[in-house]
Amino acid sequence: MKSLRKTVGWFGDHAVWFAAGTVMLLLCIPVVYTAVFSFNAYHRSNLVWNPEGSPTLAHWADPCGAAGICDALATSLRVGLISTVIATVLGTLMAVALVRTRLRGRGALEVLLLLPMDTPDVVLGAGLLTLFVQGLSAVGLRLGETAIIAAHVMLALSFVVVAVRSRLESLDPRLAEAAADLYAGTFATFRHVTLPLAAPGIVGAALLAFAISMDDVVLATFVGGDAMTFPRYVYVTALRGIPAQANVIGVGLALLGLSAALAFTAASWLRRRRRTVR
Repeated sequence: MKSLRKTVGWFGDHAVWFAAGTVMLLLCIPVVYTAVFSFNAYHRSNLVWNPEGSPTLAHWADPCGAAGICDALATSLRVGLISTVIATVLGTLMAVALVRTRLRGRGALEVLLLLPMDTPDVVLGAGLLTLFVQGLSAVGLRLGETAIIAAHVMLALSFVVVAVRSRLESLDPRLAEAAADLYAGTFATFRHVTLPLAAPGIVGAALLAFAISMDDVVLATFVGGDAMTFPRYVYVTALRGIPAQANVIGVGLALLGLSAALAFTAASWLRRRRRTVR
C-alpha cells in the first residue's frame, strides 16, 4: 500500500513535467521531420524519402535552386517586416489609450479590436477580397503585396494590443504619476518611463506579429493576386511535391525564430537579475 502511494505520489509530482515534455515533443516533431527531409536526395518531390539515394547537402548549398522560392521568401520577409512595424506602432498606441485614458465606448472598441482574433481566416479573407475588389480599388489599392500587408496588419493588430496592454496593466501607475510630479509632459512620460518599461511586451508583440505574417497562407491567397509569399509558395507546390529547398528555408526560419526567442528570454533574465542585485 505504501509503495502504491509512493508511486502515485511520484507520478503526481512529475505529471506537469511529463505533460510539458510531451507537448514539446509534439511541437518539435514537425521541425525535426522538416530538417531530416532537407537532406533528401529527391529534387522534384519531397513527400517521401528516396530509398535509393543517400542524404545530400546539395539543397543546403543551393537553397534558391527551386524556381521562384527565394523571390517568394523575399516577398514574405518584406511583407512581414512592414506589417510588423505598422501593427506594433498602432497596437502600442491603442494599448496605451485603453490603459491610460478614459475612452467613451471602450467596451465596443475592445470588442472590435478582438474581432479579427475570433473570425476564421477564411471568412476574414473573403471579406477583405470583396473590400479590395469592390471598394478600395477605386482609390488605387488593388490585390497584391500592398493588400497582403494591409490584411496582415489587421490580423496582427489584435494580438499586439492584447500583449502590450497586459504589460502596461502590470506596471505601477505611481511611476507615471511621479514623472508628472516632476513636470514631465505626456510625451516625455511615455518616452522615458512607459516605453522602456513596456519594451519587453512590445518586443514580444512584434515577434508575434512577424510570426503571424510569416505563417499566413489563407489571407495571402485571397488578397495576394500575383504576389507569391513563401507560405503560399509551399502550399501551391504541395500539389505536385514540395521541393527540398523549402525544407531548408523552413529550418532556417525555425532557427531564426528560436534564436530570437532565446535572445528575448536571455535579455529578460538579465534585466531581472540586475533588478535583484540593485
